[in-house]
Amino acid sequence: MKEYKTVEFEGCDEFIEKKSRFIGYVKPVKTVEEATEFIAKIKSKHWDATHNVSAYVLRENNIQRSSDDGEPSGTAGVPVLDVLLKENLVDVCVVVTRYFGGTLLGAGGLIRAYSHGSKIAVESGNIITMAPCKIMSCLVDYSFYDRMNILLTEFNSNVENSDFADKINITFSLKADLVEELNSRLIEISNGKYSLKELGEKFAKI
Repeated sequence: MKEYKTVEFEGCDEFIEKKSRFIGYVKPVKTVEEATEFIAKIKSKHWDATHNVSAYVLRENNIQRSSDDGEPSGTAGVPVLDVLLKENLVDVCVVVTRYFGGTLLGAGGLIRAYSHGSKIAVESGNIITMAPCKIMSCLVDYSFYDRMNILLTEFNSNVENSDFADKINITFSLKADLVEELNSRLIEISNGKYSLKELGEKFAKI
């Protein structure tokens, strides 16, 4: 299983081009059903828009689809899709909504506008890298908590939960190939008092 790039959350951004309003929406999706549901939701929200152009790329079965939604062929859906492909994004769906402002943009203008709409959409969703990670935990004393957090930050770990009781049980995800090094560092700086415990594995943000 290889690492991949996607967006972290749903987002949107917009701009005006020659009085036409373009609104770019993005959402992380895993299936064709999730993508089509998101497209339908945006179309319903902007039922009065001139066009709701869409594209999505899924990691499973390497599915890539786009729709011009009435714009001239190749001037809308393909440019939106191209942005996703150039950024190497997967499990992502983008919809670029257009309210026509009365001025024709021409083929080149449309391609640039829809590309820009797609780009600002994915940026609003925060591009992240997902990788095979181990889910780890460590039980530490309160006196070591700050030092442990610094160590986890150094290794780009994602703390998922900290349970404060008699001691603090920290659960976090970490890129799989860094686990051994982090555990060695922890044992070293705590003089053997603390070590990591593996709970499982999953794809997680790095």
